[in-house]
Amino acid sequence: MNRRTAGLVFTTGVVVAALAGSVSAQNSPGSAALDASLRGAVERKDVPGVVALITDRERVLYQGVFGVADVATGRPLTTDALFRIASMTKPVASLALMQLVEQGRLGLDDPAEKYLPELAGLKVFESFDAATGAYQVRPASRPATIRHFLTHTSGLAYAFTSATWRDFKPRPGETYLFGGPLLFDPGERWHYSTSTDVVGRLVEVVSGQKLEDYFRQHIFAPLKMDDTSYNVAEPKGPRLVAQQQRAGERMDGAIELQKTQPGLTIAAPIGGGGLASTASDYGRFVRMLLNGGALDGVRVLKAETVALMGQNHIGAISVPALKSALPRSADFTFIADGRDKWGLGFLITVDQVPGKRSPGSLSWGGINNTFFWIDPTRGIAGVIMMQYLPFADAKALAVYDAFERGTYQLVNAER
Repeated sequence: MNRRTAGLVFTTGVVVAALAGSVSAQNSPGSAALDASLRGAVERKDVPGVVALITDRERVLYQGVFGVADVATGRPLTTDALFRIASMTKPVASLALMQLVEQGRLGLDDPAEKYLPELAGLKVFESFDAATGAYQVRPASRPATIRHFLTHTSGLAYAFTSATWRDFKPRPGETYLFGGPLLFDPGERWHYSTSTDVVGRLVEVVSGQKLEDYFRQHIFAPLKMDDTSYNVAEPKGPRLVAQQQRAGERMDGAIELQKTQPGLTIAAPIGGGGLASTASDYGRFVRMLLNGGALDGVRVLKAETVALMGQNHIGAISVPALKSALPRSADFTFIADGRDKWGLGFLITVDQVPGKRSPGSLSWGGINNTFFWIDPTRGIAGVIMMQYLPFADAKALAVYDAFERGTYQLVNAER
């Protein structure tokens, strides 16, 4: 049932090939093909290392691990490697808030300022001069609701998704929460943003608990996600994958260590990112969603609430394939430009692409090239974790694409 091969080849102290191995439900041709695909990406040095997992509603169908956790030392990856999953934190924070919505403690169409008074009087850019930095703002035409923040239609942005936010510098005495003035009035369009940081703050205010405490008590402990947290316990430190990036000003060279490595603790956890997790733990999270909010007899959300989260909540608005404003991310080419939709915490795939996920599938990723998708129609989900910048790197996306296609080939052959 289990199969593992390993090898490290060093040339002048540099790893040129690395650990390769997998465990799968059975030694099938489909799992062997996935092994070969992922191992090949490492051997070509397309990516330094990868852990990938496929699950259905009942069990793990495949898990493979290939490559290294640290390009400088050649430390091999293991199946229990801890990845900083960045924006894969967002679905967790969204689910946490939906637990509170389910309990009637707030409503999706409530103005967020009802719970966070500091959000009253939000301002919108009326103009911004990129050459001089001069800007004018006006009051937002409507208050931003809970739904707006869950769907990235609040008007907020990120510096890497908006050149305006990248270049914006507030005037002396002016303060803008969560990054800057709104790019547009709430509800007008979709733009990837710090909105889920607001979601996390709402969880804290409404529940009366710190975010890490709330997640642990209401999500991680019930789901036995014992390796998922913001702050990593010291004994687990050696399992953290190093933070890496492509070399060069435009991050288009060979993969190297980032100059500064983050510590084990995060001073102020936010809803939009920061969790560390394993492929196995996140596999339990997506399996719970495949099962309508329950896992191993423990329910964390009602089935109807999970279904609600997977529905289109942006109406006629569509999700655009954004251009990156900073080298730390490539363009968002993995989005079907103007076709995809957004639910309460997830991208929703609208089109059927041959050999890939079904329409209605839910997905997202993290800036270090960790990704997941959930296909309720087929009853399967995939998690793939790498750990380097830039986000949406072409070679990382190619590995992701090959893994997804291999997933459906494996499932089709075994069902």
